[in-house]
Amino acid sequence: MSLLIPTQDDYKDAHGDPAQQEEYYKLWDKLRLERNSDGQLKYPWDFEVVHGFFKQSDPKTDDLNFNYATDHMGRLKSWPAIISELVELNKNAPDNVEYKLIFLARHGNGYHNEIVTKYGLDEWNRELHKLGEYNGIKYGPDPELTELGLAQAKENHDLWENELKEGAPIPSKFYVSPLQRSCRTLQITWDGLKPEAKHPQVLEKIRETIGKNLCDKRSPKSVIDERFGKYGFETEGGIVDEEDILFKTDKRETMIEQTLRIMGFLQDLFNEDCDKELGKVDKKEAEENIFISTTTHAGTIRAFILAINHRNYTIPTGGMLPAVVKGTKRQ
Repeated sequence: MSLLIPTQDDYKDAHGDPAQQEEYYKLWDKLRLERNSDGQLKYPWDFEVVHGFFKQSDPKTDDLNFNYATDHMGRLKSWPAIISELVELNKNAPDNVEYKLIFLARHGNGYHNEIVTKYGLDEWNRELHKLGEYNGIKYGPDPELTELGLAQAKENHDLWENELKEGAPIPSKFYVSPLQRSCRTLQITWDGLKPEAKHPQVLEKIRETIGKNLCDKRSPKSVIDERFGKYGFETEGGIVDEEDILFKTDKRETMIEQTLRIMGFLQDLFNEDCDKELGKVDKKEAEENIFISTTTHAGTIRAFILAINHRNYTIPTGGMLPAVVKGTKRQ
């Protein structure tokens, strides 16, 4: 039986606060036209989901009850067909357009999730979010995976192992949140499956919603290196400061602020495949970097969903959402 089952709390996280969502779209209509002092667009890329590859983007798919782990990740075609079609889309695209398949993975169940399950969201929001330990359970800062979380990561490992046998691609790049629940999930999921030469990049930019909840305060950079450097994880360039200077105890990042942070990551991701002098998509780079892995959090994936204009979608702890994304660079 699959352990990757959404809860009602997961559903609320994915579908809550529609007012902020609408406010973000209105703000984005203005920000996408803003220019820096050099006259360059601050956010030159627009993003949209390409339908017809995965069931999850179809509004008719029941996101509370659909389980990608028991349905070949929700794909509508064989892996060879998906790969071939994405290669052709990039090959035939205009010079300012690129297509990627981004795997948006959420970390497995952590001890902070266990606290919410045991005592409820109301008690979490009232008091428990600011604590690091309660009734013998240590859950902050930067909590570890529970036994359930470890098992969920192993289920994803087995799923990927089976899908790779059916022709699934190994992502060209792996990005991960600096919080250890995400790093551990990635490490277990891809253990023995990805080439050792592919080093996961630990990025501050794709961490969970920042502030207030002690579980979302990261460990020092040196501790992250000590825990995950032996698995090839790299923090240089992705984490600047030793201590978590971004975490604030009295203010939590809004959905809009987090989505703009994720939009910044996506702008960087697509810009990496552009010829810097010509400003055009490098076709060779585009083909080599079609498949991207991210391992993050519920709030972060919600921000990705807003940034790429995907339908709201429920992701369980340990869950994953594959999304084919079209990026169009405005001049």
